[in-house]
Amino acid sequence: MPNKPATCPLCGEPRQPQFKPFCSRGCRDRDLLAWFGEGYRVPADQPPDGTADDDRFDEG
Repeated sequence: MPNKPATCPLCGEPRQPQFKPFCSRGCRDRDLLAWFGEGYRVPADQPPDGTADDDRFDEG
């Protein structure tokens, strides 16, 4: 089975060595902007207000 050329994770075009793993500066910058704009998030089991169910810090 022949190896398929590596492709850009955003658009699927063949990637270029100078922009690895992307195909162009545009895709590279678009990915960076997604990180800056919180487009990529990791799910968390924490309430939205930032409080936790941990009783270690109660002052009682």
